[in-house]
Amino acid sequence: MTFDAIGIAGSALSVHRKWLDAVSDNLANINTATSTDGAAFQARYIAVQAGEGTSGVYVQAAAYGDPEGRLAYEPTNPLADAEGYVRYPDIDMGSQMSQLILAQRGYQANAAVVDRAKASYEAALQIGRS
Repeated sequence: MTFDAIGIAGSALSVHRKWLDAVSDNLANINTATSTDGAAFQARYIAVQAGEGTSGVYVQAAAYGDPEGRLAYEPTNPLADAEGYVRYPDIDMGSQMSQLILAQRGYQANAAVVDRAKASYEAALQIGRS
């Protein structure tokens, strides 16, 4: 039972770490301009699926945002086209910050589960030695 808890929480730690990686990539590239003839940075989103029985969760796939992004009029930008437009990713900072908080709290909660399960296992070993 304790090993199941550690395994399940461990799989969730891995998923939350990948979620944090995706959100940090999205936030780092929120102001990445490209020319209008290229694709905008595509935000990455993590799709998660429950495992069989007590095997925890895993990343099923990564989904990507719209490569069209949004156009912004910046005639002084060196990447601007003839009309003065550049392409930016269509990423909402408020949404990404909310995702960041959720991923951080999920990671912390699962780390606490691993710590508590480990302490329970160690206590059971001490009882067995007595």
